[in-house]
Amino acid sequence: MKYKRVVVKVGSSVLTQDSQIATDRLNNLVEFITKLNKECEVILVSSGAVSAGSTELDLDKSDIINRQTLASIGQPLLMKRYKKAFDKKSVVVSQMLMTSANFDSKKQTKNAYLVIQNLLKHKVVPIINENDSIAIEELVFGDNDQLSAYVTNNFEADLLIILSDIDGYYNDNPTTNKNAKLIKQISSIPKEELSKEHTPNSEFATGGIVTKLISADYLLRHNKEMFLCSGFDLSSVYEFLFYDNHTKGTLFR
Repeated sequence: MKYKRVVVKVGSSVLTQDSQIATDRLNNLVEFITKLNKECEVILVSSGAVSAGSTELDLDKSDIINRQTLASIGQPLLMKRYKKAFDKKSVVVSQMLMTSANFDSKKQTKNAYLVIQNLLKHKVVPIINENDSIAIEELVFGDNDQLSAYVTNNFEADLLIILSDIDGYYNDNPTTNKNAKLIKQISSIPKEELSKEHTPNSEFATGGIVTKLISADYLLRHNKEMFLCSGFDLSSVYEFLFYDNHTKGTLFR
């Protein structure tokens, strides 16, 4: 494999179905990361704390305090699900709660980097979650897209994989234009695309294609790669990573 360190980011829309954690998708994700972890170093950036919390308490998710409350409830529940699934694969996982603001501090970034280095050295898979109980930026828009881009750049990964309900970057909105075409590779993003309105595709997500393009643009400016593909069907990311066969998804490089 040509990549030595990979960040995998999974969105809320992938981990959630009918206001519940989508167990099959989570297990498929764990299976994928377990196999990838044998080939390279892997960091997981996971959304889903709010949706996990909502399984215990029914609150109005349009209110930011309620979303923070649900995240606080859901964070240990989500990690419990991850740990149980990874235990079956004999993979040790850790949790790190971070915010985008942590990367504004060189000291905090360095400290986190040293911990990540030590975890990866011992083949532990770090699971990084947005600290939603105290930070609201990704709860308002972003769904951890921005955080995963910062993790990729500052923790010296080669590639960010975003597993989403969006299976790539199209020349038009595929939900409204059946003739929209998937762009398989792109090296620059038009500024007008970066300033469009954020349109999340599920009740728990806060991003959409725009926040993913902003993340890709950030990584392109730092000479990093990003691969955007479906988190519902992992065949495209398997083909891309394990067989060097780019069938679906969009590579930003």
